[in-house]
Amino acid sequence: MKKISALTIFLALATMAAFAEHWTGYISDEKCAISGSKAKKATDWIDPTAFESCAQKCAKAGSALVFVTEDNKILKFDTGSTKKVEQYLGHRVSLDGKLDGGALKVDKIAGIKMETKSKPSSDQEQKMH
Repeated sequence: MKKISALTIFLALATMAAFAEHWTGYISDEKCAISGSKAKKATDWIDPTAFESCAQKCAKAGSALVFVTEDNKILKFDTGSTKKVEQYLGHRVSLDGKLDGGALKVDKIAGIKMETKSKPSSDQEQKMH
């Protein structure tokens, strides 16, 4: 009986993990993401020297946080995940989660270093919009 219960629990956990997906991309604000939405890849519009400051300014002004995939798809977060990702705003990340009703539910997130070449200027931020 214990073997059957243990097997049932294991299969249930394995099934739940199977629905989780792994992504790499960027935590952005919706305004910046929409302005770059016509690009094929996120790296076509994200300027590592200006992205963080621009995304933070726009989010502070009320623009919602979103996830931008490497192939430049924009995904909204569920309410609970928004709090988890706030500290990564303007950063490249690796995350595990699942889409549920069109919203991304984040289970695990970690930052990935972006190469920066210089300090951002206000001119570079303007080019992102």
